[in-house]
Amino acid sequence: MIASSRPNPMPFVARWRSNILLAPPFLISIIFFGCLSLLVSLFDRDGQIQFKIARWWARASVFFAASRLTVVGEENLRLPGPLVYASNHTSYMDTPVVFSALPNQFRILAKVELWKIPFIGWYLQRSGQIPINTENPRATLSSLSAGVKALRSGMPVFVFPEGGRTPDGHTRTFLNGAAYLAIRAQVPVVPIALIGAYDLLPIHTRHFHPTALKLVAGTPIQSAGLTIRQADQLTDQIHKAIDELIRKNS
Repeated sequence: MIASSRPNPMPFVARWRSNILLAPPFLISIIFFGCLSLLVSLFDRDGQIQFKIARWWARASVFFAASRLTVVGEENLRLPGPLVYASNHTSYMDTPVVFSALPNQFRILAKVELWKIPFIGWYLQRSGQIPINTENPRATLSSLSAGVKALRSGMPVFVFPEGGRTPDGHTRTFLNGAAYLAIRAQVPVVPIALIGAYDLLPIHTRHFHPTALKLVAGTPIQSAGLTIRQADQLTDQIHKAIDELIRKNS
């Protein structure tokens, strides 16, 4: 497991800098781009315009968090054909980082609770993202089936195999969702390491700790010829690949 240093408690001035200078434009951008996306969704049948709006929102979010994103291994994000993107999950800022970096439209498997958040949940629903309820096995299977269907139609799918954010910067146990999708659709898995987002906005905090962000895309892991019985094996391979990317790029 790879550790990330948790920020020290914020000084008073830095905390209020986050509250007064960073948080308001960050929240306003969510409302603005959320409304714009909802309006566009009325006529944007293939989702391309909504995806571009999501990228604008994501890049604005990173900017308003006073951080800068570097993408490493971008060629692995541009491979032809459907892919499963699998990434460590460190922070609420992971989603803006991912939408800022991925070059083409994709579907994301996200916790169903996000659908209850105004603007964010509305965008997720209208843009065809896939809610997943990890507490309900039948609902989880239904969500994974929707992900397989998206892959078979040619649409990449993004998954956080940990199922939730890390509490301490270490990668947690990976669930088999990404491996299941890849094996069922017989498509490669691109391992992705998110670095810096945990430090920017750790779990259970409301203040930004501006820092350098990095998204590292590794060499695709092939699933061709594997069966569902080998999902644990593929999941372990994905986990090790992501930990290695974090180690080499931190």
